[in-house]
Amino acid sequence: MTIEKIVEQALQDGYLTPAMEAEVGRICDTASELSIEEYMALDRLMGALLTGEVVAVPRKQFINVMEELVLTEAISRVAEIEAASDTTLDLGDIAAYALNRLPPLYATTEEGANFQRDTARGELADLIAEQVRQAIARNLDKPEFFPERQTIQKKADDSVLNQVSSLLQDHAHKFETSDQ
Repeated sequence: MTIEKIVEQALQDGYLTPAMEAEVGRICDTASELSIEEYMALDRLMGALLTGEVVAVPRKQFINVMEELVLTEAISRVAEIEAASDTTLDLGDIAAYALNRLPPLYATTEEGANFQRDTARGELADLIAEQVRQAIARNLDKPEFFPERQTIQKKADDSVLNQVSSLLQDHAHKFETSDQ
């Protein structure tokens, strides 16, 4: 899909989805040079976002309550182990390992999240604790294969307006008007 088609779709729908945003970013990142039409489309999108004609759909309108429950359990266990020894554990690896073996508990409202928390604490507490124990055991046995690996990081300022503005700034120097 082209930038022009994405912008046209966003203007028609009134929404810029995360998938549309990602595709615009991919096109801008891989293009050696943007055309005047692409710059005009990006400019139109930026204006529509600023006026509210187009609304950027948030990336996450729901939460997985299981994530917070696993993190709470993992933090407690990791803190105990690290306080009692000179071992350093990777909390992210432990949480991801456990979460991959537990059911997700998604919620879109605070009431739904509270219901999921209460249900999980009553019915899944033992399972969560067991999966975190297994994750820690696995983490302790893990050899240091790739010490250079990089953790996933969220960009400091991830708003759509800032991303589009940044794209325009990054690629505007490549655009020159031809005087005819």
